[in-house]
Amino acid sequence: MSSDPDKLVAKADKLTKLTLTRWSADWRNATLNYEQAANAYRVAKKYGKAKDAFEQASKGQEMLSSPWDAAKHMESAAALAKEIGNWNEVADLYRRASELYVECGRAQPASDALGKAARAVEDHLPDVAVQLYTDAISLLEEDDKDQMAFDLYRALTAVYIKLEKYTDAAAALLRLGLAADKSSATNSQFKAYLGAIIVYLYAHDVKAAEKCYNDCSQISAFLGSDQGRCGSRLISAYSEGDVEEIKRLAQSSTISHLDHAIIKLGRKLPTGEVTAVKAGTEEGEGLDENDLT
Repeated sequence: MSSDPDKLVAKADKLTKLTLTRWSADWRNATLNYEQAANAYRVAKKYGKAKDAFEQASKGQEMLSSPWDAAKHMESAAALAKEIGNWNEVADLYRRASELYVECGRAQPASDALGKAARAVEDHLPDVAVQLYTDAISLLEEDDKDQMAFDLYRALTAVYIKLEKYTDAAAALLRLGLAADKSSATNSQFKAYLGAIIVYLYAHDVKAAEKCYNDCSQISAFLGSDQGRCGSRLISAYSEGDVEEIKRLAQSSTISHLDHAIIKLGRKLPTGEVTAVKAGTEEGEGLDENDLT
């Protein structure tokens, strides 16, 4: 058998075309040829041709009713598209691989494929990365694998922060908190809550930060945690207009143990002008402790 990848592809193409003497495509042998050609091209660093051959090999495995092997080949094609720097194609090919894993009933590798795509494109197509991370999370949560989604939530939050979409970043952290709660991962849950408070404060939306703290405080264990105490002190410092206390808390070990993207925001607090909240508010204007939603 020829080891020339061009000849292997030509032979494979011929095996899949119907003629007067060939009434059905020979996908089994064609796929073997595409696979050999793809590997030979990859070794030779002819990434474009290798990518195309892996796509054809993937199609062949689909025709042979083997979606798992088809998905693996599609992931190989996506990785080669990354080498070339074709970011839209990276996203499309990994998404197709994910769909093939779903056909196999395998949520985790389906989610992993989307996560790989998101990580590959987030510096180039951040909005596409947001959707890929979101879909990867959904696949795991629909399969009751919430705990496996924690890192995806953190990555999603970091992309939102890069895009300066701070409300979305805080919402992603609160969703992480919910997933952690379902997984009884208390430490991750409370870190996510404090992270959301810090994101709001960084965006200088003190009211949203206060509301977020009050909502999270409905979970009594949060109040007694390091993260809960840090959140409470931050809110108090903002209410009192105590810039030095805010700066001191921003350097605290509690914030040092959060995710890197949140630490960077926390260290920069306060970001805007801080003025004490007037004590003499009208009766009825204060916080309603029974309405924290």
